[in-house]
Amino acid sequence: MQACGLTTLNFHRIRGDIIETYKIITGKYDTDVVPFMNIVNTFRTTGNDRRLQKVRFKYDLHKYYFTNRVVNIWNSLPNWVVKAENANIFKT
Repeated sequence: MQACGLTTLNFHRIRGDIIETYKIITGKYDTDVVPFMNIVNTFRTTGNDRRLQKVRFKYDLHKYYFTNRVVNIWNSLPNWVVKAENANIFKT
């Protein structure tokens, strides 16, 4: 795959999840149909201003849900990416 310059399916899934998370947090979707994502107001020096709260579950089934799967990746993004004007920053 690297000889052809193609990316992995895992990369495509993560990229799509981050784009959808950006759209949910910035209000591009109707608030009645999107999953609830709790934004935490912390004053940490690392990460971004729109950090998501990771919910702990009793069963392993819930850790693969969309709302729990994207938290670590989203929280690791820098502030200039999270506060971008449009979702094209994730596509490039």
